[in-house]
Amino acid sequence: MRLKNKVAIVTGAGAGIGRGIAERFGREGASVVVAEIDAANGVGAERAICEAGGSAVFIETDVSNEAQVKSMAQQTLDRYGRIDVLCNNAGILLIHEETRAHELTNETWDRTMAVNLRGYWLCSKYVIPAMLRQGGGSIIHVASPTGIFGFTRLTAYSTSKGGVVGLMRAMAADYAPDNIRVNAIVPGTIDTPMNAVELSDPKMREHFAEIAPAKRLGMPEDLAGIAVFLASEDSSYCVGGIFTVDGGLTAV
Repeated sequence: MRLKNKVAIVTGAGAGIGRGIAERFGREGASVVVAEIDAANGVGAERAICEAGGSAVFIETDVSNEAQVKSMAQQTLDRYGRIDVLCNNAGILLIHEETRAHELTNETWDRTMAVNLRGYWLCSKYVIPAMLRQGGGSIIHVASPTGIFGFTRLTAYSTSKGGVVGLMRAMAADYAPDNIRVNAIVPGTIDTPMNAVELSDPKMREHFAEIAPAKRLGMPEDLAGIAVFLASEDSSYCVGGIFTVDGGLTAV
């Protein structure tokens, strides 16, 4: 068990990538805080981790709401006394509202930034003080190829994910002297509820599988291993890294 005695918060842990990571953290011995806005999904993830022999608690959290994030961090400390790992994963893709910059509504821009970028910053803001007091920790940002390369008609989402990479690097530089490691995971096209609309079209599923050299879509569990590595002491010298898990998508 590589995460035994560690306390890990995973945001957006009720479904998709977040749930895959949270469940693996539980199997690796961590006490997992399922920080999730959807109560049914959050309860389901907590139950799945516990039924598999792990320890978990669901805390309903909208990561764009500062009061809720502050409360989530405090509830974690009240329950466990420490926070060793923060996996910032909660995100939204308003696919039907995304378009080119001059056509994008203020509402779509603001909502996307509030969850995908401000949410990462807020969760970090309220977790870092605990990590500083205890002498270290690991923060993992789930980013996206859209924040590194150009993708058409994904203006708000791409910009938010580019901001995630910038935030990760700034935090990595600032907190490495405090033994807080900050890194990013960049998934490719993963078969998750967020991508359900696009992947419901068989031709689109085939297209996204074909453009990756691995010739398949990713699954949430494909990211769990690298997340465990970054959460564990095995990654003690990994600072400011971008770890791609995309079937080779960005290698070609």
